[in-house]
Amino acid sequence: MTRKYAFFPGCVLDAAAREARDATQAVAARLGIELVEIPGWTCCGASHVQDIDRETALAANARNLALAERMGLDVLTACSTCALMLRTARAELKNGRKSAVNEALAEAGLEYRGTADVTHLLWVLADTAAEWAPKVRKPLSGVRVAPFYGCHTVRPPEIMTHESHLNPRSMETVIAACGAQPVTIPERLKCCGFHAVFPAESTAHNMTASAADSARKEGADCLLTPCPLCHMQLDMYQPDARATTGKGGDTPVLHLAQLVGLAVGVERERLGLSRHIVSPAPLLSKC
Repeated sequence: MTRKYAFFPGCVLDAAAREARDATQAVAARLGIELVEIPGWTCCGASHVQDIDRETALAANARNLALAERMGLDVLTACSTCALMLRTARAELKNGRKSAVNEALAEAGLEYRGTADVTHLLWVLADTAAEWAPKVRKPLSGVRVAPFYGCHTVRPPEIMTHESHLNPRSMETVIAACGAQPVTIPERLKCCGFHAVFPAESTAHNMTASAADSARKEGADCLLTPCPLCHMQLDMYQPDARATTGKGGDTPVLHLAQLVGLAVGVERERLGLSRHIVSPAPLLSKC
């Protein structure tokens, strides 16, 4: 399994959820996936910039894609929101926006041609599970994992086309390849509340508490998400959500790469598990 991608970390993976970046790079190296960071990448906008200035946001993401094209590689990100923003830009550029954007990019000596695809770490791991499963050194037998896809991993379906947006199975595939047992919760395809945490704090806390509470009631050892924004919301705000709503206990939250890292034998300190707000110690005791 040898693959090479232009790696787009994105802002959250690069800073607030640094553990997800560290885990992603460690897992990629262990599985023979070469990640070459896009030089000079900039924020995707995370849906907020798009609401204020769509043209600037489109040009910024076209620039990110053009930089990857210069490398001759497809783009891989471990953030669902980044994947959505980059894929949305690619779709808009394909549908008649390329000429205008290239006028702006020309000032930086760049040109968007449309040759680089955009994929997600989740999709690569799910599609190649049969290849890397033999590298699992510490099968997570007896570990129950509740997948949390969130909004942007599968929606809108015309942009996030990898699998069914009504019944995705990629995370279940990865969990099973790690030797763990997937546990279904009602919130698996719902919003985590990240984008609403400031304007609608109470609503966001209810979303977070609901997911954590369902996972606990179903006997899951952790929630698992492929998106660092969901990871931050479900982990960082879980104590506040619990205090506000009275729901649930402490439910550990792992980024996808952290779970795979545990299974393939990446050293735990490289996975950043000590940085979590909700301690994963009870989970780790079973791994």
